[in-house]
Amino acid sequence: MNYSLLDSINSPADLKKLSPAELKQAALETRALITESVLKNGGHLASSLGAVEIALALHYVFDAPRDKILWDVGHQAYAHKIVTGRREAFKALRTDGGVCAFPNPAESEYDAFIAGHASTSLSAALGYCRARKLRGEDYRVAAVIGDGALTGGMAFEALNDIGADGCDVTIILNDNDMSISKNVGAMNRYFSRLRISKGYLGFKAKTKRVVSAVPLFGRGVLFLLEKSRNAVRWVAKTNKMFEQMGIRYYGPFDGNDLSNLIKVLKEARKLKGPVLVHLLTQKGCGFADAEADPAAYHGVNPAGAVGGKAFSDVVGATLCELAASDPRVCAVTAAMTDGTGLAGFAEEFPDRFFDVGIAEPHAVTAAAAMAAGGLRPYVAIYSTFLQRAYDQAVHDVALQNLPVTFLIDRAGVGGPDGATHQGVFDISYLSGIPNLAVFAPKDGEELKQMLHFSLMHPGPLAIRYPRAFIKEYGSAARVLPGKWEVIRSAEPPKKKLFKKAVKKIILAVGSRALELALKTNGADVINARSVKPLDFIFLDAAGKEEALIVTVEDGILSGGFGAAVLLYMNQKGFLENGARVVSLGLSDKFIHTCSQGKAFKDNGLTKENLQKILDD
Repeated sequence: MNYSLLDSINSPADLKKLSPAELKQAALETRALITESVLKNGGHLASSLGAVEIALALHYVFDAPRDKILWDVGHQAYAHKIVTGRREAFKALRTDGGVCAFPNPAESEYDAFIAGHASTSLSAALGYCRARKLRGEDYRVAAVIGDGALTGGMAFEALNDIGADGCDVTIILNDNDMSISKNVGAMNRYFSRLRISKGYLGFKAKTKRVVSAVPLFGRGVLFLLEKSRNAVRWVAKTNKMFEQMGIRYYGPFDGNDLSNLIKVLKEARKLKGPVLVHLLTQKGCGFADAEADPAAYHGVNPAGAVGGKAFSDVVGATLCELAASDPRVCAVTAAMTDGTGLAGFAEEFPDRFFDVGIAEPHAVTAAAAMAAGGLRPYVAIYSTFLQRAYDQAVHDVALQNLPVTFLIDRAGVGGPDGATHQGVFDISYLSGIPNLAVFAPKDGEELKQMLHFSLMHPGPLAIRYPRAFIKEYGSAARVLPGKWEVIRSAEPPKKKLFKKAVKKIILAVGSRALELALKTNGADVINARSVKPLDFIFLDAAGKEEALIVTVEDGILSGGFGAAVLLYMNQKGFLENGARVVSLGLSDKFIHTCSQGKAFKDNGLTKENLQKILDD
């Protein structure tokens, strides 16, 4: 597509110079650039296509970066990036040298707050309002929340505080009736009533006629506001919640009608106190395939990408097998039905499938009580999102020793989604929790065995795995806590003159580490599938042989698997007697690279480095 108009927009100041007709053309070109770049490089397509007009209208009305524009579920913010001086870098989206997948203040002064996880924008907005007040500054704050983020409990905590505070903030509710999977829960039904109310539909048509006849700065636009609050309440006659919290509610409005949206936001920006503007948008707007199936186009893989076999497919199929034979089996997810492989389970066992929305802490505590009530719940969740439910995993699951199984998807280096989506902390933050066993399968067959084992396990269990695995290694020995598996035995070390032969062992955690370990030679390769508890019998034998043990994991070293092995070997006195432990993993830094291979190389997780350690 010809981006002649978009090529002239290098900042919001350029956007403000455009006529209404040019603004509509800018929206078309922005939408086309998003589609072209995402289909090439991968990324979040449907969400950002639906929010193009919101981004353009916000930058047309507000004065960023002085005014703070905050995004919730940052994959809505692609248009925001494009019109804030990152147009060319956007063409290399999610690659090293291109823009981040989510808003990041380190990338641009227009990104007021990082936004890789959901339900955070309202808390951040209130924080900015309080900073503004205490520092005696004068700027506006606008927060965009939507794409399911209002199902998160943190958003309601913030709404409660905002209403009590009474600060000047404009809240944009981007209501596309979707998160990643179809929105669920009472809040979705609540907004659905607003969307379909006869009062609203009739009033919307009338409002459009009125707005079209009123000058830009007239009394119209629906902001009949202060002059006619009863009319607004008539539109949203079922809506009491926001106003009872001290937040004025206006809408719903068509969030893809750019010219009217600009008028609405201009009026909202003038108002004192907290204001919520409810916008209805079409997820995938402008791209027919994404409009028809927004879930399929939520996350798009790069063109030509070839992945391995998905662990999530094994999860979905195996849970269906277990559920067919055991009525206690239930599946729980937090708005990630498709991503975690549970779509088939949801269809086959709808009464035992629970999508709680973007509410990870609630998901875990509810699962704990389900287990206490006699069920066997499986919580399927991405590693980076389980971080949000750490207290619930400790207090509600592990402390009560309840049989909840965590299925931790996207564990390890996350790749192009960047720093906010790296699943590299779970081994460290889970290993310190008493009663909780942690497994890492080498392939799909072993994951299946772990799931069958989990049904008999009396306490909590976490099974972590990356998105895909490369190959099946064949049938495994029986899966048990504290029992590892020998994948390859090296030839016995040859005795050297005046020097003792050293047995060399690689302890590999998970499919990625095992793949790396098998590229080396001269060492036993062990599938350390039981991350916690360790295989103490194996370690005792290795310590007595004064072996060189190299641990390999795609998680952070601090508090990780290697640290646990080193601690045990030291406590047993094996290190004093000649045994050595060398740990390979990720350093104490956030991973900002978009390339999984580069992240591994930067942290020494390479065949060459591992072989060098073995040979020294």
